[in-house]
Amino acid sequence: MIKWQSRLLEDCIERVAHSAKIPRSQFLEAGAHPVVSQEAEFINGFWDNSADLFRVTRPVIVFGDHTQVLKYVDFDFVIGADGVKILKTKEFLYPRYLYYFLIHSRLKSIGYARHYRLLAKINVCYPSLKQQKQIVAILDEAIEGIDAAIALCEKNLANVRELFGGYMKSVFAQKGNGWTVRKLGEICENLDSRRIPITKSVRMEGNVPYYGASGVVDYVSGHIFDEEILLISEDGANLLARTYPIAFSVSGKSWVNNHAHVVRFNCRYTQKLVEYYLNAISLAPYVSGMAQPKLNQKSLNSIPVPVPPLADQVRIVETAETLAASIARLEANFQQKLKRLAELKRSLLQKAFAGELTKQSVEVIEAAE
Repeated sequence: MIKWQSRLLEDCIERVAHSAKIPRSQFLEAGAHPVVSQEAEFINGFWDNSADLFRVTRPVIVFGDHTQVLKYVDFDFVIGADGVKILKTKEFLYPRYLYYFLIHSRLKSIGYARHYRLLAKINVCYPSLKQQKQIVAILDEAIEGIDAAIALCEKNLANVRELFGGYMKSVFAQKGNGWTVRKLGEICENLDSRRIPITKSVRMEGNVPYYGASGVVDYVSGHIFDEEILLISEDGANLLARTYPIAFSVSGKSWVNNHAHVVRFNCRYTQKLVEYYLNAISLAPYVSGMAQPKLNQKSLNSIPVPVPPLADQVRIVETAETLAASIARLEANFQQKLKRLAELKRSLLQKAFAGELTKQSVEVIEAAE
């Protein structure tokens, strides 16, 4: 029978004083010591000055005050500035046990505000130190396998997503007979003057998609467009980061704000070809501003686009659409598998902190998956 105790998190950790915190802009790409910050990646940069090291004599947990990222760190490191909280457990609490407990105790997000004030008031439930270590040993073994499966699934998902881009790049690299190069502004009509942004406070709820730079941001009543158009991001970090497509076709009723260019083509195949092309190339030469990247209308119109004869356009687009449909099915399968793995992980943690976790229960849960 496991006997549990409970204390507020702030009563479970020691006060940590360390003044050296390195701004993100000063991180090195390589160096003697790793920098750990509140970013998602485990190691976020490097630093050479040993005087700035946070010396780890007992493993600590790094908590991202803004991001809620949790990292278990058992080596000396340099602290990245802003939003990093170091959680050093008192002797009655096993550090890795608290790490798993905090993963299990997900906080409600309050945006980019600071979350530590919420974390400090969490009730940490814990058994004896010996039993904490037993729970951790079981979780370590089980979660290592789950995390390996997640990593493989994410790698396969990334590979699938690269298939389409790779195909389109090969198409545009192997131009055939009759291909020409035209400026984008010469082959489409720009409809930016018809865009109307609506602030959230005055939008009327409806079923018409309201588009911004990276896709649908809301649904509203009424529409500006009721036709097939191509939207192209005008501003935002995604113009350079390319986390999402920057060009996307829209048909039917729609409302577009001033963060996406609107262009219209005479031919659907030309429109789709341009969409694929813009999503396949780097737009860095046409984007101004680094802090607030922007693709203005003049630069957009100047982008040279390879244009094949209509018969080739039809063949390329139809092949691309077939490939895209196959990739979408594969993506859906991998996303579903990732969802199941995340649910398995949550189930294990739930059992662990309800006192129900044994090696046998892990085997039953894994077999059910």
